[in-house]
Amino acid sequence: ARLARGLAELPQFEIDPAAVQTNIVIAELSEPAATEPVLETLRAQGFLAGAMGAGRIRFVTHLDVDDDGLDRALRALRALPAS
Repeated sequence: ARLARGLAELPQFEIDPAAVQTNIVIAELSEPAATEPVLETLRAQGFLAGAMGAGRIRFVTHLDVDDDGLDRALRALRALPAS
């Protein structure tokens, strides 16, 4: 839920945090052409990143992802250029 709320604050992503009920968060990019650059940025920072087609990115957390890990991911996402 925290990741979904963080994504919802970013202009590049479209997501309804209230709809997220599991550790899987699927966010739509406002610019589908930005999918690969976003994934490349995340991968370069050590995240496993994958798309679900153009403009959709799937984020998955697990028990070993703590608050520091979420903060690191959100910092990386906030550093992305606005679309």
